[in-house]
Amino acid sequence: MTIDIKGIDHVVLRVSDLPRMLAFYRDVLGCPEERRLDELGLVQLRAGAALIDLVPVDGKLGRAGGAAPGAEGRNMDHLALRIARFELAALTDYLTSHGVEVGEAGTRYGAEGDGPSLYLKDPEGNTVELKGPPRDAAAS
Repeated sequence: MTIDIKGIDHVVLRVSDLPRMLAFYRDVLGCPEERRLDELGLVQLRAGAALIDLVPVDGKLGRAGGAAPGAEGRNMDHLALRIARFELAALTDYLTSHGVEVGEAGTRYGAEGDGPSLYLKDPEGNTVELKGPPRDAAAS
């Protein structure tokens, strides 16, 4: 048997401030809310073919994970979201207009090869990478 991985299915973020995180991922980054299970403490957002699950640390699922993420520890290094178009000036203007501090931009290797990317932080300090199309696709 071999395992044939097709891509990321979902990423789970344990969060302290659900409304603020929803405002960032749903309203700023454009990931629509797909499903909410309040009895479990779970909100699922669509990110292309994948999901981003937000789990409040004070909910049923969140309490099972221990202490909340903070300055001394993270539950994840970063989340990379592949975006269809990468226009640095337009992205920077859009993000800063929503109060998001834009970090380092550059060419980085990802699942589809080298291409442009931009780092930023979500409201709880998690690093998010917005990854553009690979260089070869952008040129064609």
